[in-house]
Amino acid sequence: MRTATVVGSGPNGLAAAVTLAQRGVEVTVLEADRSIGGGTRSGEYTLPGLLHDHCSAVHPFAAASPFLRGLDLEKYGLTWCYAPIDLAHPLPGGKAGALVRSVAETARGFGVDEPRWNHLYGKLSERIDDLLDEVFQPPLHLPRHPITLVRLGIPAAAPAALLARLWRTDEAKALFGGVCAHSFQPLTRPFSSALGMMFLAVNQRYGWPVARGGSRTITDALAALLISLGGRIETGVRVTSAAQLPPTDLTLFDLGPRAVADLLADRMPNRIQRAYRRYTYGPGAFKLDFAVEAGIPWTNETCRRAGTVHVGGSFQEMVAAERDTNAGRMPARPFLIVGQQYLADPGRSRGDTHPIYAYAHVPHGFSGDATEAILTQIERFAPGFRDRVLAVSATTTTGLAAANPNFVGGDVIGGAATPAQLLTRPRIAPDPYYTGVPGMFICSAATPPGAGAHGMSGHNAALSALRRLPESAARRARPE
Repeated sequence: MRTATVVGSGPNGLAAAVTLAQRGVEVTVLEADRSIGGGTRSGEYTLPGLLHDHCSAVHPFAAASPFLRGLDLEKYGLTWCYAPIDLAHPLPGGKAGALVRSVAETARGFGVDEPRWNHLYGKLSERIDDLLDEVFQPPLHLPRHPITLVRLGIPAAAPAALLARLWRTDEAKALFGGVCAHSFQPLTRPFSSALGMMFLAVNQRYGWPVARGGSRTITDALAALLISLGGRIETGVRVTSAAQLPPTDLTLFDLGPRAVADLLADRMPNRIQRAYRRYTYGPGAFKLDFAVEAGIPWTNETCRRAGTVHVGGSFQEMVAAERDTNAGRMPARPFLIVGQQYLADPGRSRGDTHPIYAYAHVPHGFSGDATEAILTQIERFAPGFRDRVLAVSATTTTGLAAANPNFVGGDVIGGAATPAQLLTRPRIAPDPYYTGVPGMFICSAATPPGAGAHGMSGHNAALSALRRLPESAARRARPE
């Protein structure tokens, strides 16, 4: 029987392990921490009985993932839950943009922008599965749905600041800008529209769900499936050198490129090692978990019903904030992602005390305290919020990286989303998963299609490894 080792138990590591085990490979997953999950861990970070997500919290791409959808993970405890409104974006003056699982209903909230919103997202949402079939693959592949890909590609290549000119209402501009800001890059940069376009198109079909019982249930379900297939998971095993790796046919790393280069330094071709060490990371996140009595008192009623709230003010405010974080300056009004997951999953709360998740975009490796900036931003749109906070727990960029070494400098999306790196992560190669060392592959969010709990990077890497298995096994069998 063929054998494989997977280093790292995040969604991609477990997805790679499941893919291999489904095809008859004997798989062992090695996890440095005492618990599995990487960025999908959950826990009681403020008060007993309140369940918070560590990092990854809302999962449109996971719900849409063809790999995850094909696994019947409901049998292993994964259930998607939905808030009454998927996303809201409050504005000064009490207005807000809102996103729901309907192109037409979302568009109706934008007044004069309704026809243009329908035109731009109607066809994309109708063909979203064809589109996902393209964007979940490595960039260098033969398109199966070229017309759909072009329909996305032309606007996605534009800077968000340029594409935002399509909208006349502040609500549409702000909602669009907030989803684009998930890429942590300047909104004036080419391709800064890409992630936002995909988020919006995916939402209109699959929504922005949370996992019942916390994001940890995603990787718990994958782990249970893996074990049912005969796989093994060993926790508390930190791999610090290639000499520690067992002599299996395949080894896959759910690690960042620099970490892989460190492990394989004496084996990896110099050109690939240089590319991995040149890999760049973007701005970081500074996270606060709150215990809040009676929830956040948003001025706008829509925000009180939204599972996710983007707090960034107007589109121009977000342009300024993302420019500053990418330039290494802490903005006075940072862009925030606020999670009210309990609206979809009430079991996370304790009575009328609710867990709130909030993180700010901050400069890479930011060493300061963003607590006051986050509180002030929320208070702008929810006066009286501070008075309802019963407990708070802060996680700095350093704390994020300590809990998950893949979050270098607090970068929670696995690498800077620059135009070049979007297309060539982690290096320029027909097979971006192959490390150049026979039998060894990288499967983290630093590989296509990138960040998220969708598992597609791990799945793609495992398929790449299986295609190379005869070659890898033969080369490994040769005497040194």
